[in-house]
Amino acid sequence: MAEMFTALGTYVFVATRDPGELAAARRLTEAVLADIDRTCSRFRDDSDLVRANESAGRWIAVDPLLVAAVTVAVDAARATEGLVHPLLGRHLVSVGYDRDFALLADTGPVLPTPPPSKGSWERVGLTVDAIRVPAGTALDLGATGKAFAADLVAATLTGELASSAIVSVGGDLAVAGPDGDAWPVSVTERPGAPGVLVSLERGGVATSSTGVRRWTRAGASYHHLLDPRTGLPVPETWSPVTCLGGTAVAANTASTAAVVLGPDAPGWLERRDVAARLVGLDGTVVRTGAWPADVEEAA
Repeated sequence: MAEMFTALGTYVFVATRDPGELAAARRLTEAVLADIDRTCSRFRDDSDLVRANESAGRWIAVDPLLVAAVTVAVDAARATEGLVHPLLGRHLVSVGYDRDFALLADTGPVLPTPPPSKGSWERVGLTVDAIRVPAGTALDLGATGKAFAADLVAATLTGELASSAIVSVGGDLAVAGPDGDAWPVSVTERPGAPGVLVSLERGGVATSSTGVRRWTRAGASYHHLLDPRTGLPVPETWSPVTCLGGTAVAANTASTAAVVLGPDAPGWLERRDVAARLVGLDGTVVRTGAWPADVEEAA
């Protein structure tokens, strides 16, 4: 049994092995995502993240949930040597992503911002209940936020449900509960598109794509995946990239880094033994690690 709804500006899918636990799973999922929205949103004036950005350069007390989310983002930056970067908030605004995606409007030419300084993510200050955003920067958790949310929901469901469950937050997916029969997961670029099937017993899977969150400014097309080395949307090589991982965050960290790396992504993924499926703009499919051969989803 499964349900789908919207939260955090994207779609959320939750399913349970035991149909009798689906209502509880949805209720728990909605509660966790509401807490994340309250603390981590870039588009809510009352969120802890917005307050932290407004106080850049100074320590500010925040909800420990934001500290946890930023810690995950900084860990992702460390694991990728900054390819997945948490300090791109100002850069996203500069290329037009300055409000909730559904409200974006073409308000004229963009004014690009210079890229963040090398290693700037290392200067993010974190304690149990406080944060310091480096002066002159702004946090954005878009690179890891949905995966963090999926993992947190999965951990919550594991503690509250008797059977296994699966949750996807905008395509970042995590398995909850005891090991059992594998979940069939459809890997697509966007909901409703034709996909291929992969079986997931545990851990997570994530897809990163330049083809979904797009907008236009002054006749030019932009997307939300930025290269921290330039501060601009990455040149398009792959769309999409899907990775498996021990968690949704691990999978998402790899898929995001792969999109940023472009043609260098397959080698980077192979060296890290990441199971991944990359689709080139011409439809060419490249697999790395232990990613299985494609099984087409039934119509």
